[in-house]
Amino acid sequence: MYQIGQYIIYGNTGVCKVEGLVEKPPLGLYYILKPLYESGTIYTPAEHPKVFMRPVISRDEAEALIDQIPQVVAQPDRTKNLQELREHYRTATCSHNCADLTRLTMSIYAKKKEQEQRGRRFGQVDERFMKQAESILFGEFAVALGIPKEEVHTYISRRVEGLRTVQA
Repeated sequence: MYQIGQYIIYGNTGVCKVEGLVEKPPLGLYYILKPLYESGTIYTPAEHPKVFMRPVISRDEAEALIDQIPQVVAQPDRTKNLQELREHYRTATCSHNCADLTRLTMSIYAKKKEQEQRGRRFGQVDERFMKQAESILFGEFAVALGIPKEEVHTYISRRVEGLRTVQA
């Protein structure tokens, strides 16, 4: 059971704060969740949830993931079949794993740079999933690191650059 005030990941909504717990007879206990970066309120079963939920990672876990970024090999998906591409991206975002989201974001970003260098337009599917993965990942990092979501990209860049300086 999650505690009131705890931050959790709720499906592809991203970070939510557990605002309360309410009994809904005959259905049972429901969490009242408040998304941090979206409006609205979510009521979801506390027992046998239908949507993936887990606690937000810790600061140490977030920093360890960021520190591993220089070793991540970005492999752009070059499939021409949009259905396959969507499914590949959906699978990665639905894993709810920060390492998978980091790899996905970096791979799509590498594809974007590749397309720009060739003078080609970046695909809408790629753009949509890159924004979705980044939003979920940066939202979780923001809570774990105790910084605003808008500052996460800068934080990551500085930390990775600092690692490169130390290693040089």
